[in-house]
Amino acid sequence: MSAITAKQLVVTKSRKTILGPLDLHIESGTITGLIGPSGSGKTTLMRSIVGVQKFGGKLTVLDEVAGSRSLRKKIGYVTQSPAVYSDLTIEQNLRYFGTLVGASSKHISATIQTVQLETHAKQLVESLSGGQKARVSLAVALLGDPELLVLDEPTVGLDPLLRNDLWGLFVELAESGKTLLVSSHVMDEAERCENLLLIREGQVLWNDTRDKLLAHTKTSNVGDAFVASISQSVEESN
Repeated sequence: MSAITAKQLVVTKSRKTILGPLDLHIESGTITGLIGPSGSGKTTLMRSIVGVQKFGGKLTVLDEVAGSRSLRKKIGYVTQSPAVYSDLTIEQNLRYFGTLVGASSKHISATIQTVQLETHAKQLVESLSGGQKARVSLAVALLGDPELLVLDEPTVGLDPLLRNDLWGLFVELAESGKTLLVSSHVMDEAERCENLLLIREGQVLWNDTRDKLLAHTKTSNVGDAFVASISQSVEESN
């Protein structure tokens, strides 16, 4: 079952096409790595999926048209910059955002435990480390118990140990049945994903499993496979 399906999706700004036209699908209950260099269209695609970017063509999310009001509680979105209040504690932030989705006190406490911040619940966000702030943003996204999590460069700027911890949490969330779309321009993170969506200059280069990509490009790692996919795309366009 597909959590996200796009057909001839196009995004234009100032009469310039910056994304598409493209077709793609993302399976439910999986972690899909959205991989591409800066400026490739990753954030624009994510904004389209969560319903804050106008687009042309067809884009279906959880069997509904992207941007539908009914999807608001079904999607959790984590932006590149932490979208929380630094002068509030972790608990205060979650209680504030929890009122927007009708989250109970019990659910708020459980969410803090899910991101492993229960010992810091009374701590101001401004005093937290980068990894802890990333977890707070993730906790806010989890408050409505969404079916789909869209995470835009959630590990950028974090050290390898913190990135590893967050990816462990992503795996746990996927195993619980949630669908995750995680963007990154770091190829070693792509190795952690069973499914990959490679994009460059607003176009899809690959939309399938990592193993099939490596077999298709006859490479041993995603970085080399990405380069090979670019070369193939250039050859086909000539």
